[in-house]
Amino acid sequence: MPEVKTALVLAGGGSLGAVQVGMLQALVEAGVSFDLVIGASVGAINGAYFAARPNAQGVAELADFWRGLRKADVFPFSLLDSLSAIFRRRGFLLQSAALEHLVRRALPFKQIEDTELPLYIVTTNLLTGAEELLSSGSAEQALLASAAIPLVFPCVQIGDKLLIDGGVASNTPIASAVYLGATRVVVVPTGFGCACPSPPSGLVALALHTLNLMSMRQLVRDIELYSPRAAIHVVAPLCPLGISVFDFTQTDQLLQRAYQSTQAWIEEGGLVRTGVPGSLQAHTHTHHGAEGQSSNPTCS
Repeated sequence: MPEVKTALVLAGGGSLGAVQVGMLQALVEAGVSFDLVIGASVGAINGAYFAARPNAQGVAELADFWRGLRKADVFPFSLLDSLSAIFRRRGFLLQSAALEHLVRRALPFKQIEDTELPLYIVTTNLLTGAEELLSSGSAEQALLASAAIPLVFPCVQIGDKLLIDGGVASNTPIASAVYLGATRVVVVPTGFGCACPSPPSGLVALALHTLNLMSMRQLVRDIELYSPRAAIHVVAPLCPLGISVFDFTQTDQLLQRAYQSTQAWIEEGGLVRTGVPGSLQAHTHTHHGAEGQSSNPTCS
């Protein structure tokens, strides 16, 4: 029997990164273990913390971090600074100082190679569009690069490369996991606001929403493309979900729902079953309850 090498792959998805933490709580509680961690964008931040402390205590600390997170901690809007960005043609809307502080506060280590589990952070080369996988060096700089949403945050220079959001090249890096020798891949997605009545307003919110939709379509494609080479288990995203990727006010709800739904997914054989979950396919909801949730949703 060939040795099984299990990769944990975490997608990007803005504020819906809280969903991943609830999923991780259920996976750790069920005794699932991993040999390596790969993450992009907000999935890289969650993945980095988990790779350093891959246990129940570590996930509980990550959940507490998310509960204290506010939109201004990530996207500190200033009319004066935004106008300055336009008139000076600087190429990005927001300074990265708040994001730097956030990443520094979240990380329990400094170098990528200091984590307990091997960690790989996905970024995108701004000039070539190629995926750049970082597995050593400054964790803070790598995470800032992986989360550098184009036109929103400045790119990050590491060595001779200019790097931006990993989600542009590979938001759910199944390909990287297979390349690194994984024979089993557990994907922890963020999902998308399938029950939102309308797209979010505002440039940054719309950019995040668009990237998130693109990444979920990319995930479906990669599951189908790489399933002959590895057993790919995708934790079922929350559905219906009426919360946008720009809403940081629903963290507790997301954590609890994701934990409970992942428990159910595990009990129903999710860690044995492969393929694309129905909730990842493009669909609509015929009825919305409070806050975009439906007590008896119909997906089509």
